[in-house]
Amino acid sequence: VRNMVKNRKLARSISDAAWGEFFRQLEYKCQWYGRKLVKIDRFFPSSKRCNNCGFVVERLPLNIRSWDCPECGTKGIDRDINAGKNILAAGLAVRQRGLGGFPHERLPNPFGVSVCGANIRPDNNCVKGQLRKTPRGKKQKPKL
Repeated sequence: VRNMVKNRKLARSISDAAWGEFFRQLEYKCQWYGRKLVKIDRFFPSSKRCNNCGFVVERLPLNIRSWDCPECGTKGIDRDINAGKNILAAGLAVRQRGLGGFPHERLPNPFGVSVCGANIRPDNNCVKGQLRKTPRGKKQKPKL
């Protein structure tokens, strides 16, 4: 988020967003529906890695929106679509290797992909089934 604020046109909108609350809600909803939250490393080259062959371009300025892979010859790779495919592949790789979303399920990962990363409250993860569904708009009573 810190680097996103450097964009003068979007700085106010990005600063106004409650990012901590967003991640807290995302983690909560994942637990609610029995899903695992996978957070990839912020330096993962999702835009610069060819989703076809895995080649990583050394330098790819933000003003270049599409590029051609010099390794496999794939033409017109859109950086945003490419990043989405690479992030999906990283998440699926974590799932396939059996790395879980809860601290007691974590294993060392040489691929630079972290599960429920440090910024997403890893110490407060709930065990599946601990959350209760309530009717919409009603507050939950605390468990005693």
